[in-house]
Amino acid sequence: MMDKSVKTGKFSAVLAYLTIFGTIIAFTLNHEHKRPLASFHIRQALGIHLTFYGLGLMVSFFDSWLISAPFYLFIVSLWGYGFICAAQGQLRETPLLGKYFQKWFSSIQ
Repeated sequence: MMDKSVKTGKFSAVLAYLTIFGTIIAFTLNHEHKRPLASFHIRQALGIHLTFYGLGLMVSFFDSWLISAPFYLFIVSLWGYGFICAAQGQLRETPLLGKYFQKWFSSIQ
């Protein structure tokens, strides 16, 4: 049986991956009662969302599926990995960028 704080932390962790608005909502839910699982995944999800928008802006200048397809595959892979880890309640960083997301957004507790 799951503890209520773990269940709430897991809910916020999963919610963080559902659009940038989900990340903002998860952040506000986690603001009063800090849950390590939720904080970890909020940082990961925020990094993935910002990477999507930042790289997406650069990729949008190219009119080639040879450039845009790998970009979307990369983002979907990061998102899927993070989402599955959050749903399982695991604290695993996303490949390649996860350690940077944890460092850059360390002020999110």
